[in-house]
Amino acid sequence: MAKGMALTIGLNSVDPAHYGGWSGNLVACEEDAKDMAHIAKTKKFAVKTLFTKSATRKQVFAEIEKAAQTLKSGDIFAMSFSGHGGQVPDLNSDEVDKKDETMCLYDGELIDDELYGEFAKFAPGVRILVFSDSCHSGTNVKAAYYRGRAAAPRYRNMPLDVEMKTYLQNQDFYDRILKDPRLKAAQDAVKASILLISGCQDNQLSADGDSNGLFTGTLLAVWRNGKFKGDYKKFRNEIANLMPPEQSPNYYRAGVTDKKFEKQTPFTI
Repeated sequence: MAKGMALTIGLNSVDPAHYGGWSGNLVACEEDAKDMAHIAKTKKFAVKTLFTKSATRKQVFAEIEKAAQTLKSGDIFAMSFSGHGGQVPDLNSDEVDKKDETMCLYDGELIDDELYGEFAKFAPGVRILVFSDSCHSGTNVKAAYYRGRAAAPRYRNMPLDVEMKTYLQNQDFYDRILKDPRLKAAQDAVKASILLISGCQDNQLSADGDSNGLFTGTLLAVWRNGKFKGDYKKFRNEIANLMPPEQSPNYYRAGVTDKKFEKQTPFTI
């Protein structure tokens, strides 16, 4: 019988000691993590949740590696992240836009190449499902709409000056990762099947809210406490249909394409 493990991560702030004095205060990220954990538990996943100060690079790596060592072909690993997204210079020339995207963990950024490096440790045939309610700086965005009402929300992005200050303050640390030749080919080394549904496109911003992020709140509305019927593509499309054009959820595949996985009802073990 297939097994499911889930890791839900929510950070309402980061450690200013690492991020150039910036704490990046948000409101709803921990609530997002709680709600995503609730969905996973109702679908019989074994769930680990990390909030703000516990969502360190070491702890996140440890939880992913634990899942990689446990899960076998046919099993599923679900991961959700709610917090700030950032970018760092692409030093191994694997990005068209010359930027590597990051998840801002409490004590440092998790670079996308590193995440693929961790996913490469999963056995062939494992399904990996990722939801990311974060954003990356790059485009000026008009006021978004939150649940149908005009608002001026907080955005889950690192300001450009903070991105640069954080990188320069910790340049030796990040450059060792960004220049690692093993990570350049990390995505190609993934033998599991990855499906990512993110809160926005790479050049857009994701809005925070009072109780959930815009993306997660809309996801919950579409999920309807498990009453949603359809596959992952329909799930993404119904979420996107309820969101403003300034924040359009992405649907992205990596690793080994698994059409059977994509046709399943979301969160199926």
